[in-house]
Amino acid sequence: MYDLIIKNARTLEHQTIDVAIKDGKISEISAVIAADSQEIFNAKGQFISAGWIDAHVHCYEKMSLYYDYPDEVGVKNGVTTIVDAGSTGENNIGEFYKLARKSKTNVYALLNISKDGIVFQDELSDLTKVNEAKNLERIQELSEFIIGIKARMSKSVIGQNGVRPLIMAKSLQKKANLPLMVHIGTAPVELEELMSYLDAGDIVTHCFNGKDNGILDRAGQIKDFAKKAYEAGVHFDIGHGTESFNFQVAMQAKSENILENSISTDIYSRNRLDGPVYNLATTMEKLMYVGYSLEQVIHRVTQTPATALRLSGKGELAVGYDADITLFKVTDDSSKQLIDSNQETVKTSVQIQPTAAIIAGKVYEID
Repeated sequence: MYDLIIKNARTLEHQTIDVAIKDGKISEISAVIAADSQEIFNAKGQFISAGWIDAHVHCYEKMSLYYDYPDEVGVKNGVTTIVDAGSTGENNIGEFYKLARKSKTNVYALLNISKDGIVFQDELSDLTKVNEAKNLERIQELSEFIIGIKARMSKSVIGQNGVRPLIMAKSLQKKANLPLMVHIGTAPVELEELMSYLDAGDIVTHCFNGKDNGILDRAGQIKDFAKKAYEAGVHFDIGHGTESFNFQVAMQAKSENILENSISTDIYSRNRLDGPVYNLATTMEKLMYVGYSLEQVIHRVTQTPATALRLSGKGELAVGYDADITLFKVTDDSSKQLIDSNQETVKTSVQIQPTAAIIAGKVYEID
């Protein structure tokens, strides 16, 4: 007997399938599953995918600058797994872990290399707050929670320290053997210098921001060094946020065959409630407006973030994988407006509406 069978779900290839779940894992996928189950959930022809992953959020509720509650940005919006991107450091991530465990949503964290994380905007202006030995100790202690490292490399964060915080982050990464996410923004450091330190697999978040120190040159073309970094395997992540996604940059990048590798929100309470982010589905709609297909968008909230952040067992709708699943509808409605971080407003003809999130085999329907 299975724990749960999802009936009459529709794949992106428009095939009708049933999915059976046992002990928090996907046990069977077939056109029809006739076995007994403790629970049957009728998807009624809605789309099914692996559970959506938001690889860049801020959800430590005890912060004051950037904070939210995991389930507000996660399960309530069809997102089964969220990754807090550096809200906390070695001094406070233990308390964050205790709170995160109470959530329905799967929560992981990237460790900020500065000990207190983002208590103040300039956490990397004082490098005495970066202690590699303590960072390594915390990574080892919370190895199931800390899945990567975060360094914010923009002017308001690093002060007069130039590229030194990134060098320290790369040193920690080498010893911890974890993914590294680097926030890019206003110079200094110049983006070309910053990218020269990155290796294949390193994650650049805010990749399509509209700032002068972004990936476009003055002629509106992708800068050569940015194109080379992308082609060399540096992972481009959206990290929409309040100030870091621009429609024109995303469109130009696509026209030059640079498609971001993962779609994430950089969501926290203010830009969730007041915009321009709102939720992951809205960010996905923005990439569809840019010209991405539904298949490309779903891939970038499932398999690619799971691979980049080494989330074993997640990111695929396949037997043996975690029973983290998102059900959703796609409707044709031209009445919705989308706003980027530079206040450009467009109308979309596509709306993505999550209807249920299944986490470890438990169904959470969305109002």
